[in-house]
Amino acid sequence: MTGSVENRNANNSAGIGKHRFSMEQRRDCKITGVVEVHSFDENNILMETVDGMLAIKGNNLHVSRLNLEKGEADVDGRVDAFTYSEKSTLAKKGEGLLTRLFG
Repeated sequence: MTGSVENRNANNSAGIGKHRFSMEQRRDCKITGVVEVHSFDENNILMETVDGMLAIKGNNLHVSRLNLEKGEADVDGRVDAFTYSEKSTLAKKGEGLLTRLFG
């Protein structure tokens, strides 16, 4: 099973390019449009993309490759969920948002 999510947002200010998320069999995620990785551990990854915040929840998660100049990240491990939110929500809510995303 292969799936992908893509947003063709041409107005991103980071100059990184469009955001794309692809995954095979709930593993081996390839993500483009990555601005910054805010936090990660084996169960949760929180990253900022050109289209908002992306929270990935799962088991044995690992950021195996990160190139912020190109806006690319690869994530290995079992993915149980991924959730998007607006960047402004993180700035306003702080820890409350992190608790909701990973709770």
